[in-house]
Amino acid sequence: MEVELLLKSFAGLVFILGLLLYFLLSNSKKKTLAKKKGKKTKERSIYPTLESLVAIVKDKNSTKVELEEAIDQVLKYHGKIHPKLGMRSHPDFDIYGLIILKICHHPHTDKKIILKFDKELREKNPEYAHEINEFLIKGLDSRGL
Repeated sequence: MEVELLLKSFAGLVFILGLLLYFLLSNSKKKTLAKKKGKKTKERSIYPTLESLVAIVKDKNSTKVELEEAIDQVLKYHGKIHPKLGMRSHPDFDIYGLIILKICHHPHTDKKIILKFDKELREKNPEYAHEINEFLIKGLDSRGL
């Protein structure tokens, strides 16, 4: 009788262990499928990073069309600069100053691209108008035109 009870108890424990393993594995499969689906949707909805757009502007071999598209995307996705920190500009503003300087130095730029970026950046960030103007003056002066 004791052996029979031990065998039934052992069989019940093995059955419960099997159910627990089944639920554990099925949940991990669902999580991995959800992660894969999440990655696919993130890849589709992701917009270009500011660093990748700056790289296009810095590249002297980029065409006028690529330059215009990069500037449009900067304004569209990254046009709003963080608010000032008291009297100081936010540290992220330096990237926009670099973009202004690089646009002015780019061999395939023209006045329409420069003025469009300047105008729209000022409209979106009126508190940075003075700083934007300073970078624009530096860029145009260093261009030597």
